[in-house]
Amino acid sequence: MARSQTPRSSLPRLTRLLQQHRAQSSFRDQKPYWEHIPPWKDVSTEEFVSYRWQLRNTIATKQKLYQFLDETLPDVLGPTTNEQLKKIRTKDDFIADAVAAIKLAPMAIRLTPHILSLVDWRNPLDDPLRRQFLPLKSGIIPDHEHLELDSLHEEKDSPVPGLVHRYPGRALFLATSICPVYCRFCTRSYAVGASTDTVSKKPQKPSRKRWEVVFEHIANDETLQDIVVSGGDAYFLQPEQLTEIGERLLAIPHIRRVRFASKGLAVAPGRIIDGSDPWSDALIDLSKMGRDMGKQVCLHTHINHVNEITWVTRMAANKLFKHGVIVRNQSVLLKGVNNNFKALSDLISTLADINIQPYYIYQCDMVQGIEDLRTPLTEIIELDKELRGTLSGFMMPAMVIDLPGGGGKRLVSTHETYKDGVATYKAPGLPGVKGEMTYTYYDPKPVQAAALEEFRQYQRQALERGETLEQFTQSAPLKSLVPLPVALKQQERQQQERQQPIPIPMPCITNPHHRSRLPPYKVPGLSTNTAISTHAAIYYSPSSSTQHSYAASG
Repeated sequence: MARSQTPRSSLPRLTRLLQQHRAQSSFRDQKPYWEHIPPWKDVSTEEFVSYRWQLRNTIATKQKLYQFLDETLPDVLGPTTNEQLKKIRTKDDFIADAVAAIKLAPMAIRLTPHILSLVDWRNPLDDPLRRQFLPLKSGIIPDHEHLELDSLHEEKDSPVPGLVHRYPGRALFLATSICPVYCRFCTRSYAVGASTDTVSKKPQKPSRKRWEVVFEHIANDETLQDIVVSGGDAYFLQPEQLTEIGERLLAIPHIRRVRFASKGLAVAPGRIIDGSDPWSDALIDLSKMGRDMGKQVCLHTHINHVNEITWVTRMAANKLFKHGVIVRNQSVLLKGVNNNFKALSDLISTLADINIQPYYIYQCDMVQGIEDLRTPLTEIIELDKELRGTLSGFMMPAMVIDLPGGGGKRLVSTHETYKDGVATYKAPGLPGVKGEMTYTYYDPKPVQAAALEEFRQYQRQALERGETLEQFTQSAPLKSLVPLPVALKQQERQQQERQQPIPIPMPCITNPHHRSRLPPYKVPGLSTNTAISTHAAIYYSPSSSTQHSYAASG
C-alpha cells in the first residue's frame, strides 16, 4: 500500500500548528499578568497572547478608554510627586483629565491590552508606562517656541513620497503610517495615526503603487546599501507584505542590509510566539534568505522601560534568537519614565539578558505637544558618563540626538557649543549644504504654576475655536514660560546635586610622589575593597602639551 503524501502547500500550516502546540504547553507555568485587570481577568493565556485577540481588544476610541478606566481604576488613586497632577485624586478626576488631554494631544489613542495590563492603575499618575502612552491634561505644559510637528524635516529629505534619504548610503522606507500603539512622543506625529482634534495627518498608507515608486528609486540609486523599513510600524504589515518588501529589497544587488523597525516586542510580543500567525516566520525566513546571500536582515525594536518586558517578551526574544534573527533596541530618554541611572541600567541589563542589543538611547525630539516628557541635554550627557564602566562595552548603547532640521544622529556629547540651555551641532558627514549647517537643540523651559493656569485657559479657548496644534502653538502666550535666568539657575542647581566638581589644577597621576598625596576615591560599581587614588584620569595628546581630564563616575 502506498504511503499517503502530505501536500507540500499544507506543510507551513502544519509546522505553525506544531509550534503553537509547543508554545501553549510552555504557557501553563506562567502567571497571567493581566488577571488584575477587570475586563480581562478571565481571558485565557492562549487568547491573551494571540495577536488577533490583542487587535480586537485594542483601546482606540475615547468611549472605549472611558469604559476601560471606569472598570479598572480604584475610586481613590495613589499619591504623586508631580505638583501639576496633585489635584487628580479620584477615578473621576483621572478620567476627566485623560479625556480632555486626548483633545489636545498630537497623537491619537491606540493601546493594546498587553501594555495596559502593565500599568500600575492603583498609582497611575507617576507610572512610567502611563506617561508614555496616555496624556493627562493637567500634565501638559507650554511648548518651547522652537518645537514643530516634523522637527526632523523628514518631508524635505524625501525624494519620493514615503522614502527619507538623508544619510549617504542609507534611506528610510515608510511602508505604513499605522502602529499597534501610538506613543505620545512620536517623531512622526505629522503622519502617524489617525487625525486628532488638533492635528490633520499626512498618512503613508500601505499601497503597492506607492511602494513601486520607492523600489524604483532605491534600485536606481546604487549609492544606497542600507534600508530601514518603518512607518508607522512594520508589525502592522501583513506577513505577505513583509515578505514582499524584504524580498524586493534583497533582490537589489547594491542593498546589503535591511532593518525592519517595530515596537511590536514592547506592545504585543505574543505575535512572535503565536503559532497561528505567520508574521514572525516571514521575518525569520527573510533573515535566513539574507544570510544565504551574505546580507543582513534584522529587527529594530523600541522598549523604554523594564516594566514593558514580561515572560511573553522573553519567549518572543528567545524564539528570534534561536532562529538567528538579530534584534537591536532603540530607547528615548523621557522625563518621569527612564531619566535616571537605575531605570536605564535595569533596562539595558535586561535587554542584554534576553539577547536584544541595546543600540541607541535618543534625546527626545523637539516635537510639539510633549514638552512635559523632554529633558535637558545635561541629563543624557551625565547619564552617559555614569553608565559607562558599569556595563560591558558591547552592552552600552550610544547616547544620540537626532538633530532638529534634518541634521541626522550625532553623539550627544559632540556639541559645538552648549550654553544657557541651547546646544549647537555640526554634521560634517552629510553631503552638500547640510554638512556645513549648524543645527540647534533647545532644552525645555520650566513653567511657573500661576502662568500655567493662564495657559490652560488659553488651551480651552483654542479648542473651542477649532484651532490646529500648530496654530495654537504660534498664538499661545509665551509669557507663561519661566524667564531664562530662572530656568538656568534651576538647571545649574540640579547639575551641582548630580556631580562633584573635578579639582583643577590636578597632580600628575603618573608621578608616584603626586599619586601618594591623593586621597583614596571609591568608584561606584567596583568592589567595596577597591579604592582608586585619584579623582580623574588624565590623557595627554601625542606631541602636544594639551591634556584632557576624565572623571570616573561609573
